[in-house]
Amino acid sequence: MINKQKVRNAIPGLGLIFLLIGVVVYLQVTDERNKELEESVRLAMKKESVEEIDLSRFTDFDWKQAYLFPPYTPQENINRQLGINYKDPSRIDMRDDINLLIFLNKNKVVQYAEISREYGDLVIDTDDGLSPSNATLTIKKH
Repeated sequence: MINKQKVRNAIPGLGLIFLLIGVVVYLQVTDERNKELEESVRLAMKKESVEEIDLSRFTDFDWKQAYLFPPYTPQENINRQLGINYKDPSRIDMRDDINLLIFLNKNKVVQYAEISREYGDLVIDTDDGLSPSNATLTIKKH
């Protein structure tokens, strides 16, 4: 016969296990940082002969707009530029070692990349951001 007291004691533990599994799955699904893109751009910037980068060559996901934010950009400016509320996980407002590249699709952030300033800065010639058909970034070497 099943001991009802043991079953009652086990239910909260099982609930906690399912909650933890759900949190882990949620965190993995919402991780939008693209470290492969960061490394690809870093290696391209490292080459002395490279003066421009075509982002469309480095992206294998769907995006409609991309925006570049320099060091110390306030959160409010990011939200205004993107046209949505987005909590910047990189904390670019307090950093001077990266440029932040954010990709949107259907008014939602789909990827972001923290681009190291080790080999220079990236520059976009427009405030309107980039599109897959116009995805050229200029490298300003230090």
